[in-house]
Amino acid sequence: MRGMSIALRLHAPVVLPCDPGCSVIRDAVVDVDGKGRIVYCGPRAGAPERPHGANVRECSGILLPGLINAHAHSPMTLLRGMGGDLPLLRWLHEVIWPAEARLRPADVRAGMELGCVEMLRAGVTTSAEMYFMGEAVVDATLAVGSRVVFASAVISTPALDKLGGWQGMVDGINRWIDADGLRFGPGDRVELAYGPHSAYTLPPEALQAIGESAQQRAALVHTHVAETLAEDTEQRAQFGSVPALLEKLGVLDGRVLAAHGVHLSDDDIELFVRRGVGVAHCPGSNAKLASGTARLVDLLAAGIPVGLGTDGPSSNDDLDLWEEVQLAGLFARTVTGDATALSAGAALLAATRGGAEALHRDDIGTLEPGRWADIVHLDVDDPAFATGLDAPDDQVLANVVWAAGSRCVRDVWVAGEAVLHDREPTRVDRGNVQAAARTASQHIRG
Repeated sequence: MRGMSIALRLHAPVVLPCDPGCSVIRDAVVDVDGKGRIVYCGPRAGAPERPHGANVRECSGILLPGLINAHAHSPMTLLRGMGGDLPLLRWLHEVIWPAEARLRPADVRAGMELGCVEMLRAGVTTSAEMYFMGEAVVDATLAVGSRVVFASAVISTPALDKLGGWQGMVDGINRWIDADGLRFGPGDRVELAYGPHSAYTLPPEALQAIGESAQQRAALVHTHVAETLAEDTEQRAQFGSVPALLEKLGVLDGRVLAAHGVHLSDDDIELFVRRGVGVAHCPGSNAKLASGTARLVDLLAAGIPVGLGTDGPSSNDDLDLWEEVQLAGLFARTVTGDATALSAGAALLAATRGGAEALHRDDIGTLEPGRWADIVHLDVDDPAFATGLDAPDDQVLANVVWAAGSRCVRDVWVAGEAVLHDREPTRVDRGNVQAAARTASQHIRG
């Protein structure tokens, strides 16, 4: 290992690399090169020689990969609490879409900055966003220092006519990717994608055109699928299911992320397996909107890559993915009647490695050489870890998943850069971000 370039070394009593076996590494080191990539993760005894001139940080707690929010609409921090007691379709038509019609780019930026800060404080380093006014979303993400897979929303509904027709939206995404590339920004912090809202808000020809454009550019298609029973009755009557419709239109020939997937049939699951479709499981939002609970255990057993998402912070109502980790485990056990249905390790992997796989990414989601150094430091000076880190591995994992939560997140690095220190963002002032969001929210309410 001589000659290895190391710019940052993090040493901690415990590292959870989130490898397939969900290992627990004791007295461990994570080394990061000058480009923000991991070059070593393992026991300190096997680490390269202490690097000269490198920044060495002694961390008192647990290191793990940054969490991945596999489905979010984070600028909706501005709409938090609006229509909170309505079912999905009424909530969208009567409250959310009319409010979003009043959004300006500055509002979207303010909402996204607040969302990024909220997510960093929960240890979320990457979010898969579907929203409008993409430049504002991307600028906000880069300002805070997070990572985003941004899917420009494509939708056809009278409430959002000011955004233009679906063809214009697709043309805009095509031009953006063709001009800036699929990934850009320091540490490849931004990936562009296509975000057809759903089969019930777009005609089949729009879905087909999006699939073709995305495949030409090797881009991800991020869309809502089977969230509620009532949303796609027309599509089910004509095609059998939305997954069957997407298959018929050729959309599943490329990289696809299906958000929610609450009401998937056995045939739908088998189709997703064959096509390598990822699923973003959003247990909190689906429960609040009484949409149902996705068949997580069946999806994982079939081999479908599953990540966890918060959905929008006006339907969840927060961006704390630790809550989704716990809810995913609790709901899986409840609906199956099996206390072993989803282990603590499997739940943690869904929020990290599984999110990366659902997004068709192999450069984030785990601490291993070659991946981006998106790292979270959990503070163990907390009742959750009062019994100590010398407990057995399974107990340490159980305490991380079931007892700790976002309050234990202390520091966060993205591509090797410290973007959260002692629970405060390093690039922006949290007070200013919250003040800007408050002003933008007041504009939306009129």
